[in-house]
Amino acid sequence: MEKITLPKASKLTSPNPVTIVCTQKPDGSTNLATVSWWTYLSFNPSMIAYAMAKTSYSGEMVRSNKKVILTIPGAEIAEAVMGCGSTTGRDTDKIAKFGIEMQTVEDSDIQIPLHSRVAIQCSLKEFIETGDHYLYICNVEQVYGNEAEEAVYAWNGYSQIRPAK
Repeated sequence: MEKITLPKASKLTSPNPVTIVCTQKPDGSTNLATVSWWTYLSFNPSMIAYAMAKTSYSGEMVRSNKKVILTIPGAEIAEAVMGCGSTTGRDTDKIAKFGIEMQTVEDSDIQIPLHSRVAIQCSLKEFIETGDHYLYICNVEQVYGNEAEEAVYAWNGYSQIRPAK
């Protein structure tokens, strides 16, 4: 084996999970941000975690509102998922810009993309500084699924978003 960089390792471990972090903006609208790392932490109690850059606008919204919905996007919105990961919601309406159809979730003001395989509705338990990112640890309040949607994954160091076929 040879020494490599961590970004190179991410290419070698493809495909990697990808999710859209859905948060509520101060005006009540929904913001979408693509993240490349999330995981289940516990099934009893139900908890998940995900990481976002410290500068992330969505991270700021989660720290402020304490509410978030993570969705596993469907193949139909793969291109939009990539766009949501390379654009800030601080001054852009990503839903309009990328033409993403949205739907409501019971007991939440945060909307989610219509083409989602899974939606995990959470409240923020705590966040921890991890270098240039924060690790968000969340209590799961409700989970929704749609087996008809085909999940997408990040490939080649997160340079492509597509199904695992």
